[in-house]
Amino acid sequence: MLNVLHLLQNTYSPPPLYFSSFSYRNHTPSFLIEDLTRYKSTQTPIQKNQIHRGLCKKTMVGAEIDGSASTNNAYANGLVQINNGSLEEKLDELRNLLGKTDDDPLRIVSVGAGAWGSVFAAMLQDGYGHLRDKVQIRIWRRAGRSVDRATSQHLFDVINSREDVLRRLIRRCAYLKYVEARLGDRVLYADEILKDGFCLNMIDTPLSPLKVVTNLQEAVWDADIVINGLPSTETHQVFQEISKYWKERITVPIIISLSKGIEAELEPEPHIITPTQMISRSTGISMENILYLGGPNIASEIYNKEYANARICGSEKWRKPLAKFLRQPHFIVWDNGDLVTHEVMGGLKNVYAIGAGMVASLTNESATSKSVYFAHCTSEMIFITHLLAKNPEKLAGPLLADTYVTLLKGRNAWYGQKLANGELTLDMGDSIKGKGMIQGISAVKAFYELLSQSHLSILHPEEKKPVAPVELCPILKTLHKILISREVPTQAILQALRDETMNDPRDRIEMAQTHAFYMPSLLGQ
Repeated sequence: MLNVLHLLQNTYSPPPLYFSSFSYRNHTPSFLIEDLTRYKSTQTPIQKNQIHRGLCKKTMVGAEIDGSASTNNAYANGLVQINNGSLEEKLDELRNLLGKTDDDPLRIVSVGAGAWGSVFAAMLQDGYGHLRDKVQIRIWRRAGRSVDRATSQHLFDVINSREDVLRRLIRRCAYLKYVEARLGDRVLYADEILKDGFCLNMIDTPLSPLKVVTNLQEAVWDADIVINGLPSTETHQVFQEISKYWKERITVPIIISLSKGIEAELEPEPHIITPTQMISRSTGISMENILYLGGPNIASEIYNKEYANARICGSEKWRKPLAKFLRQPHFIVWDNGDLVTHEVMGGLKNVYAIGAGMVASLTNESATSKSVYFAHCTSEMIFITHLLAKNPEKLAGPLLADTYVTLLKGRNAWYGQKLANGELTLDMGDSIKGKGMIQGISAVKAFYELLSQSHLSILHPEEKKPVAPVELCPILKTLHKILISREVPTQAILQALRDETMNDPRDRIEMAQTHAFYMPSLLGQ
């Protein structure tokens, strides 16, 4: 109990003994657990409440998300430039374009709280949150999802490995609930911990505290900018619900989609549906106001200020000012007009990333095998984009980097590795604890179904006969046999690479670039 009292009485200046009593690398302060367990068992409810009030004593000033704590956190993350005027000027420029008056803050809401959606919202909060009279940043996620005991224990270890996070939680009167969850005395919820900066899919990377809203109508009804952080499998349903709350709107919101998945429809004509198309269909909002942002972005690394770049794609009216608004010292955003290619590549890279993970696992991380796979799969991706776009953007810059980093380290590559080494099975589904939705699985099915339609046939360059486009994509075919029809084991991905009849990847690229394969109907046009 002495240790607990010491903590309560020294909120801002903990004695050296307290912080030296545990390691900052994955260790729990066991003395605190033991003392609280022993002490709480002897206390009345009133006395237990006094412990909580003690933790909050002298600290209420920094408790609000939009107070000084937010500003300090922004500076700590290095995202607020020393020259605040430049940030404020960027914000004012966007506000003026949207016709905002002085007393009307710009309202930005992120819909969906996966890793990338949460990080994106946190980056905006870190960059602009201190200008709270001019901008409000919120994130929506569903209420009611509980955090299991093992995750609560791991979360507690993460908190106590970071002195800055520990101090912040104590200052915000939020630490005790994590102690109680560690003891098994209470259940935490995903929306609850997100308010403190913990994304359920990315526990090891604490974010800045966020304004979390669990009522969808409250979150979006007056939003000026909506960030779509949902997987493609949920985008249509959620935005259909959102459309109900926008029926009487006068102004049209801007929507930035981060979603990297593709769905397919086979009736009345086979075609793909991209997330931006889903949003437009669901809400009736013109594609002029819907954009896509993509690039080589591993969420945790972006928040830890690893240098990155991205492209925001869509209409010129909005992509240029938004690129300027979103640009930060370590996160460079360019604008691009080719929405189709970037969204299609965003879905395709998840398909081939699963195979990349399998190859890495099955070859013991052989650099040679992984590079061979990279060459073949990128040639298939280029071939497919030439079916869907008349003059597709070249696989270069952020488009190439996005493909590379996803094949190297993304969650889909991780899934392929775990599947190949037996740690995961197909029966476990496509939503994995601690990782979220593995979007590559549904994308494999979508692209295979789309490209296997016989009436979409193209002339095989060697056999000189019409074939379905998928016949020229042996890796895609093999991934479908492994993941969807389950005809073959994961080792089949290596057999596909070692097939002596497989053409040089250059041949497939050259064929795509020299033949008129473009099929507008595949985009529902």
